Amino acid sequence: MEQGCRVWKYGDNVDTDVIVPARYLTTGDPVELAAHCMEDIDPRFAAGVLRGDIIVAGENFGCGSSREHAPVAIKASGVSCVIAKSFARIFYRNAINIGLAILECPEAAEDTRSGDRLTVDFESGEIRNLSRGARYRAVPFPPFVRNIMTAGGLIPYIRGKLLKPGAHLGVGQGGD
Repeated sequence: MEQGCRVWKYGDNVDTDVIVPARYLTTGDPVELAAHCMEDIDPRFAAGVLRGDIIVAGENFGCGSSREHAPVAIKASGVSCVIAKSFARIFYRNAINIGLAILECPEAAEDTRSGDRLTVDFESGEIRNLSRGARYRAVPFPPFVRNIMTAGGLIPYIRGKLLKPGAHLGVGQGGD
């Protein structure tokens, strides 16, 4: 029987200062940032999150500053994916850049509760809520974005592409 990943549920407009309070931005250490992830909105999160858990939230997740600290803290905490009704655009881009899996799916965000168990198929965009027996459909990322996330972010992706014999980035050539 599939177990799925446990959900941590939050509401609308979760901003980057709630994800990582500004008082901890003196460090770029992912482990230290993860230790304080979500502490102002959910003091139990950092101590209770398990590798593979999923954050589900409402609209405009990650609004606020353009700092990459917020998605770095979430990823370093062990969260495998963030599903939201919508993301602030700079958070969306920063998440891709650092390899944090994210999906926009209003139906899943609305129906899912804290503690539910989800599975996510990033290739098809299917999200299954094992606790509720429901299925939702997110628009999956194109293969080149999934490749960036699988590589661990934009820099590892580019590094890997450049280290291949005869490598080029394929910019403007329709390649990944």
